[in-house]
Amino acid sequence: MTFASGIKDVRERCLLSQGAFAEKLGVAFSTVNRWEKGKAVPNYIKMQQIAKFCEEHGIEYQELNDAWKESRNADTH
Repeated sequence: MTFASGIKDVRERCLLSQGAFAEKLGVAFSTVNRWEKGKAVPNYIKMQQIAKFCEEHGIEYQELNDAWKESRNADTH
């Protein structure tokens, strides 16, 4: 799984549009759009909010977190 596909899966499991998901996380629609297209990844603080969102909605988070870490490592190499 890539982070992009994982974050989209989380959003779709909750039946949210990109705009509604962005609102719940306190980011712009364009931010969620960029995450889902693989053009950006969230910072650590936003990942904490995503983890909390997943926990509140009963969504397994570990695989998404691993994909996020891989994405961040890829950006630094």
